[in-house]
Amino acid sequence: MFSLFCFLLAILASPFKSKSRLEAENAALRHQLVVLRRKMRGRVRLTNSDRMFFIQLYRWFPSVLKVITVIRPDTLVRWHRAGFRWYWRWKSRSFGGRPQIDTQLRALIRRMSVENPLWGAPRIHGELLKLGFEVAQSSVAKYMVKRRGPPSQGWRTFLRNHAPDIAAMDLFVVPTIDFDLL
Repeated sequence: MFSLFCFLLAILASPFKSKSRLEAENAALRHQLVVLRRKMRGRVRLTNSDRMFFIQLYRWFPSVLKVITVIRPDTLVRWHRAGFRWYWRWKSRSFGGRPQIDTQLRALIRRMSVENPLWGAPRIHGELLKLGFEVAQSSVAKYMVKRRGPPSQGWRTFLRNHAPDIAAMDLFVVPTIDFDLL
């Protein structure tokens, strides 16, 4: 974290340095890296703060991948993605809540709703309470089989059943003396 703070201070101070001085500083740092890599064979041991520094530098300046020599660019991108996965796994963790319902009880709820299509969640909930299962009515509604249509008759059936009565009532009109229709 200290190195990240030093980096921020260097960025804030860099506009006040001349361009040639910055180029010379970059050249010196790159040459030091070349010497260090020549001297040290194998992998570089980095701490977590070093990784955080490189990840933050990559987030601010994605073009830094072209000049990093201590680590490979795909390693830096892999670290960044792993941090992203870790963050969202932490963000979406479970805080408890309603306990899970047993698989056999879920199967029983589904079977009851299939075998009794006119029963709703309150009725199935009541039957489960009689059987000794402690489950909420909202959980029963959640695990019931979803029906495609309403359990009652459709409009076509209604009209076919009641068409003669409807037609007879609609055609019965009585005009009054002042020509109002009853």
